[in-house]
Amino acid sequence: METHKRVLGILFIVHGFFQAIGMLILSIFLSALLPFILAEADAEAQEILEWVLPSIQIISFVVILLLAIPSIVGGIGLLNQKKWALTLCLVLGCIKLLSFPLGTALGIYSIWVYSEDKKTNIAF
Repeated sequence: METHKRVLGILFIVHGFFQAIGMLILSIFLSALLPFILAEADAEAQEILEWVLPSIQIISFVVILLLAIPSIVGGIGLLNQKKWALTLCLVLGCIKLLSFPLGTALGIYSIWVYSEDKKTNIAF
């Protein structure tokens, strides 16, 4: 079971890292693209577009703060065999179930590892 926890920890670190990098790239790409779009838009569209970039940047930073960083922390905790890390990864795995296809696979795997760990810890 310890092998599965190590694999789950590594997967959470990698997934959190790629999630953070992806959201940062999206934010930077839209920051670079928006001035060109604003130059071509009419006045009414410019007012709307001026709200779009900050909204996307806020959403990307919220995703990084609420999902990516805790995933990396939970993965590091699993690699260091902390008791709280498996519970954190279970909660994050349940949230990641909505992120198809990689997040769904990671969520299913984290639920399986958690349930198998609880089966082996039950004393009869």
